[in-house]
Amino acid sequence: MEILEKITQLRMERGWSKYKLAKEARIPPSTLSNLSRRNNSPTVSTLQAVCHAFGISLAQFFSSLDENAILTPEQHELLKNWALLSKIQKEKVAAYIWGLLQK
Repeated sequence: MEILEKITQLRMERGWSKYKLAKEARIPPSTLSNLSRRNNSPTVSTLQAVCHAFGISLAQFFSSLDENAILTPEQHELLKNWALLSKIQKEKVAAYIWGLLQK
């Protein structure tokens, strides 16, 4: 999968517009528009900003689904804390996350 296709896939999974991604990545909206229009690859710094907005590392961005075992420090901390929760607490957290993701 090409870089722009992967960015589009991740953006669509989250239900984000290009404007929302640009805002979250703290880059000008014109940057994303120009990339799409010109079919260019982003600079490393732009791609890092986009990955940060998605909450993933560059390694995760470029990994295939089978390689998604690479975790950011934030994700590692969340999983460590998740393991400390009781079954009922995990159900509550999962329900809360699901509620946050609803539009």
